[in-house]
Parts: sequence; structure tokens; C-alpha cells
Amino acid sequence: MKKPLLSLVVPFYNEEESIEQFFPRVGSALRSIESVDYEIVCINDGSKDATLLKLFEVARSDPKVHVVDLSRNFGKEAALTAGLNEALGDIVVPFDADLQDPPEVIAELVAKWQEGYDVVVAKRIDRASDTFLKRSSAAAFYRLHNKLSDVKIPENVGDFRLITREVVEALKLMPESRRFMKGLFAWVGYRTATVTYTRESRVAGKTKFSAWKLWNFALEGLTSFGTLPLRVWLYLGLAVAMLSLVYAGILVARTLILGIDVPGYASLITAILFLGGIQLIGIGIIGEYIGRIYVESKQRPIYLIRQKFRSSTPDKLDA
Repeated sequence: MKKPLLSLVVPFYNEEESIEQFFPRVGSALRSIESVDYEIVCINDGSKDATLLKLFEVARSDPKVHVVDLSRNFGKEAALTAGLNEALGDIVVPFDADLQDPPEVIAELVAKWQEGYDVVVAKRIDRASDTFLKRSSAAAFYRLHNKLSDVKIPENVGDFRLITREVVEALKLMPESRRFMKGLFAWVGYRTATVTYTRESRVAGKTKFSAWKLWNFALEGLTSFGTLPLRVWLYLGLAVAMLSLVYAGILVARTLILGIDVPGYASLITAILFLGGIQLIGIGIIGEYIGRIYVESKQRPIYLIRQKFRSSTPDKLDA
């Protein structure tokens, strides 16, 4: 009988330093899983270094490696979407090129899938390789997101997971261009199991996520799967209005009992700045949602493919 095909989907962005270590280790881990055949779908997300050339070199010598070159840098979420669309496997595993997620864990994901699960998530139980700031900010994000969002994201679970073809087809039904893949993975549901592992350090290169990018990524997640951030400002406005009525009553009573005193500038400017700040924050939250509506209304494609390289056409690039 023909073995099920496992598609490993890997976005690459300026990862030329890690490629030499990536393919030997990942290939060894995948070959050790005797119950499946495999392909490695590499998405070059507009790299500015020699990443694309090195991927082509690997693909020419290994027919299991397929390269998809995007027309520019669209971001990891778009690159991951492109990989899911290009993958041909019965099961698909999104994976990072930095090898912080050990490829040896893939065998455990496959074993759980063979028990009948549609989704097998890989949960990090030890993130000592990450900086304290990254660990603490990630923990805060998961807690805040799960309190505000209608869709709960498992804590310390990234994109690294196994999903079946049925789940992949369900993800393809979601047309939004501003994509938060962790949320989309959680939204589709299906029978889910968990495998734990220890996160490792990067094998080479530097992370592509700056503090600013992580902050914007967190905002994307918080506004993608719920409207509670909008409703919060309704309740906050009601609370401030009630407090102002109470304070007005206190002023009237004090005036009737003690007479009129000279109003203070400090208290007045503090109140104005406080209420002005609340209004601006509320407008900013509303603007974030309006911005998402604006982007989605354009209906632009999530990504554009410049060329492909598959083993079926080893001597040329498919435009």
C-alpha cells in the first residue's frame, strides 16, 4: 500500500546561515518515520540574502524538497498560508527554519495522528532558550488573548503541529488577508491531542521578530477573534459617566453646605487629560478594527508567487 504523504511546510526569510544544518537534521528525522513518505515545502518569503539560491541547490539534489519563491516579503503568516496551499500531503506539519522546534518531535506527532486525531499540537514545556522578556511577554499575551477572545489559544503552542488534509481544506475556506494563524488553527477545532517538548536555541542567525513586530503581532491576535476590546470602552464610558454624576452630586452638596470655594487648576487639567486619554485610546481601538475592515474590503491576494521549483521540473523554474 502507498504510504501517507507528510508535507513539512517551512517559511524561510534570510535564513542562509541555518540551511546547511537544517536539511541534514530534518531529513534524518523524517526518514526515521517509516510509516510515511514526505516532502519538504520551502517558502522563500522575499529573502534578501542567499537563502533562495541555497534552497535551489538543495532542491536540485533532493527531489523531496520543493521551493516556492514569493514575489516579496509578505510576512510569516502569508508564507505559511502559501505553504499550506502548496502542500500535497495527507498530513501537514508547519515548521520553523531556525530548528528551535526539534524535528525529532515530528515522529511523536505522527504517532498521535495514527491514534485517530486530526490535530496534534506541540506544546513547549521548557522555554529556557528564550530570553526572560520573550517568555514573560508570551505568557502575558496568551493570558490576555484568552480572556478577551472568543477563540482560546493553547498556551505555549505555536505553529508547530500536525494537521490532516481535512483541516488544511478547512483553513483554505477562510478568505481573510490579515491572518493570525494560531487563531485560525484554534478556530477550526477538530479532534486535538498534545505532545510536549523542550524548545531549543536557534542553530544560526538572528530572530526576525523585533519588539515592535511582536507588539503588532499581538495586536493582530487580540483583534482577530473577538470584539471584547470594543465593548470594554462602552463599560468604561458608563463607569466614568456614573463617577462624574456621583462627583457632581458631591460638589452640589458641598456647595450648599460649605459655600463656593475657588476651583483648582491642577484637578481640572488632570480630569481633562485623563478623559482625553481614555477617548484617544478608545478611538485607537476602534481604528484598529476599522483598519482591518479597510484591508479586507480590498480583497487583495494574501501573497504572490514569483516562481516554483519542484522535482518534476528539475532543470527550470516554473514562473
